[in-house]
Amino acid sequence: MISKSAAVFVDRDGTIMENIDYCSDPKQVRIFPGVPEALQRLKSNGFKVIIITNQSGIGRGFFTIEQYRAVEAEVLHQLGDGLIDASYFCPDVPGQPSSCRKPAPGMILQATREHRIDLPCSFFIGDKEIDAECGRNAGVRTIRVQTGIQHDTASSIADWIASDFVAAAKIILDLSE
Repeated sequence: MISKSAAVFVDRDGTIMENIDYCSDPKQVRIFPGVPEALQRLKSNGFKVIIITNQSGIGRGFFTIEQYRAVEAEVLHQLGDGLIDASYFCPDVPGQPSSCRKPAPGMILQATREHRIDLPCSFFIGDKEIDAECGRNAGVRTIRVQTGIQHDTASSIADWIASDFVAAAKIILDLSE
């Protein structure tokens, strides 16, 4: 029997990098301070790290999958080698049926199948309420960070609120000790 791993599912825009509306240019990528080091600590403690991101700009025709991939490559470059185990994106636009667009758990469930993830031991970190809802829908614990455009977390369903990704990672590491 192959054992399952705990994972930290991570939203991209507004969580680990500055939120740029429909980011389609690698030159716009700005990783938040401390994120690579926090990711390294999570990896060192046995967590898989998987990006889960809505990218409706593709579905809206604002940018191509190739442009998305160029931005993704720059994100991975700025973070450093070996910190991200996988990245999933959903190009679907809001308001249309979708099994992958957050808050639907489709991307997490796909990652769980492909990477043998232990959902009850896993977390989702994101800056929007749909991230907390997505994590809850998939059966993982959730942390809302306040670095995105939706700063008001007073009525969030997230299990924890953190000022930023570094603080969110600390919550996870403190819980796993």
